[in-house]
Amino acid sequence: MALAAVRPARPDDVDEIVRIQALTWRTAYAEFVPPAALEELTSPAARQAWQQAVGAGTGHHVLVATEGDATVGFCAAAAGEVSTLLVEPRWGRRGHGGRLLHAAVDALRSDGAERGVTWVAEPDHATLRFYARAGWEPDGAVRVLDAGERELRELRLAGSLELRLRDWLPG
Repeated sequence: MALAAVRPARPDDVDEIVRIQALTWRTAYAEFVPPAALEELTSPAARQAWQQAVGAGTGHHVLVATEGDATVGFCAAAAGEVSTLLVEPRWGRRGHGGRLLHAAVDALRSDGAERGVTWVAEPDHATLRFYARAGWEPDGAVRVLDAGERELRELRLAGSLELRLRDWLPG
């Protein structure tokens, strides 16, 4: 395996962030999210939103996971919330998600957060298991997103920011 790392995103990472988000959602959420909503993930507005997020500054963290020269995943976090954490499916099961979560909670902790939250689509069992391994569990809050042709229920998960990197590395 090539050298794996996590670093803050740069403006030249935006195209890869957009690509990874679109590909991962099309793979994981095709059954739950209408095609039109998935197409929006590569729109100019989506690209602009990621450009703004990458340049948002203090308190806003967009991180990318790399393996060798490849960008394989990313995470966005601010104000105690991990708003997204995605690893391109072909790079899964190599510890990138754990490294991203660890880096995100370190950043949130340095901002003064004591606990973390995230929202996960209710039918996304793989992501729910991922966060459960970190000790993040549903706290009872639910939100319903209008995805155009249908609604998508999300569960809010909450947990400690005290993670140990060794718990996330493969093998």
